[in-house]
Amino acid sequence: MSYAALDAKRIEKAAKAALHTLESASETTEAHQRKVLMIERIHALAHAAAETEGQGVITLTSEEFWLLSKNW
Repeated sequence: MSYAALDAKRIEKAAKAALHTLESASETTEAHQRKVLMIERIHALAHAAAETEGQGVITLTSEEFWLLSKNW
């Protein structure tokens, strides 16, 4: 599994856009709900990292990044 340290503010913005896209969909499957929960988790972590003084980065797995990039 590969990891990448990414700018937390950019990830927070991307996660917010992805959440908007996912929440506007009429889909209600379990898979869709899991995607929403995962993106909410990423958004919360990115937000916390962006607000932490001297931090500003978040580490995502390639799977998390792929999930996020597919929905923004």
